[in-house]
Amino acid sequence: MQLTLLTEHQQLEGLANNDRKITELIYRNNYKQVQALVQNKGGNSDDGDDVFQEAMTVLFQKAQQEDFRLSCKIGTYLVAVAKFIWYKKLQQQNRRPDYVPFDSGSDEKGESHQYEDDIKVQKERELHFAQLDVAMDDLGEPCASLLKAFYHENKSMQEIALRFGYTNPDNAKTQKYKCLSRLKKLFYTEKVHK
Repeated sequence: MQLTLLTEHQQLEGLANNDRKITELIYRNNYKQVQALVQNKGGNSDDGDDVFQEAMTVLFQKAQQEDFRLSCKIGTYLVAVAKFIWYKKLQQQNRRPDYVPFDSGSDEKGESHQYEDDIKVQKERELHFAQLDVAMDDLGEPCASLLKAFYHENKSMQEIALRFGYTNPDNAKTQKYKCLSRLKKLFYTEKVHK
C-alpha cells in the first residue's frame, strides 16, 4: 500500500511500531507547518527543529498508548502540541508574559478564537471520554470486547463473528447494534448523574 493512502489511524500505528517510512511521512507532512509557527512567533529555524522534535516525541509516546484516540488530524495535533511547547519555552526565557497570547488559538486559516474556549472544549471532551470509560466498564463482556474489536481494531463483521462465535456476520452485526444501544443508555445515564 502507498504511504500516502494510509489512514491517520494506520499512520499512528506505524509510528507506534517505529516504522521509519511512516515516521518520515508524518515528518514531511507536518514539519514546515511547525517550523512556520515557531518562526512567526519569534523563534528561529533551530527553535523550530527543537519544537518539532519534542512534538513528535509527544505524539510517538501517545501513539504507543492503547487507549490513545486522536480526535483530529495528526497535523492539527502536532501544531497544537508545538504551540504549547513553544509558548512554554518563551515563558521560561522570559520573552513573553506568563500567559499564552490571545492568538495562540488561531487555526491554519489565521482565524482566531479564544484560547479559553479551546480549554473548555478539551475539558468537556475529557469528561465525555471518562463517562464513556465508565459506561464501557458497566457494559461488561462480550459487548465491551465486541465494540472495541469493531471501533478500535477495525475488525470486519466476518472477523468478529469468528472471534466471538456467532454463526454469521449478520448475527454479529445484530449483536453489535444491541451492545451499542446498551452502551448509549449507560453513557447517557452516567452523564445525567454527573
